[in-house]
Amino acid sequence: MFRKWVDIPPVWLAVCLALAWVQAHRFPMGLSFGPVWADLLGGLLVGGGALLLALALAEMRRHHTTFMPHDEAAQLVTSGVFKRSRNPIYLGDAMILAGFILYWDAVLALVLLPIFVWVIEKRFIEPEEQHLRRKFVAKYAKYSQQTRRWL
Repeated sequence: MFRKWVDIPPVWLAVCLALAWVQAHRFPMGLSFGPVWADLLGGLLVGGGALLLALALAEMRRHHTTFMPHDEAAQLVTSGVFKRSRNPIYLGDAMILAGFILYWDAVLALVLLPIFVWVIEKRFIEPEEQHLRRKFVAKYAKYSQQTRRWL
């Protein structure tokens, strides 16, 4: 039960965001991404990531399946934003992290982005794909050939 509610991607995202904020505000080391372009790009990434999350969650709700990573999916969702990415929620999370790192000028925290993606792949995506592969055998095989994991 503890794992189900604590070991979830939003918690990992929150930890990475907290580390990025601390780096930016307590240990900036005189580094910066530069002028306004980083703020603009950061805002676009955060907004785009939030929109992607909302669209993916709405699509999953429409298909009456869970969005919790440790729960068993009732349906294989392949429509909406899932036509472009097998993991739009995780992609949205990564976009939000990248956006805040840019917006906060957390240059040293950029290293958190590949670490976050690696953790998400190993702890969530790979186990989820195994479950989907077993439950929706042919349908998942076709879907995974047609749609990329991230982009």
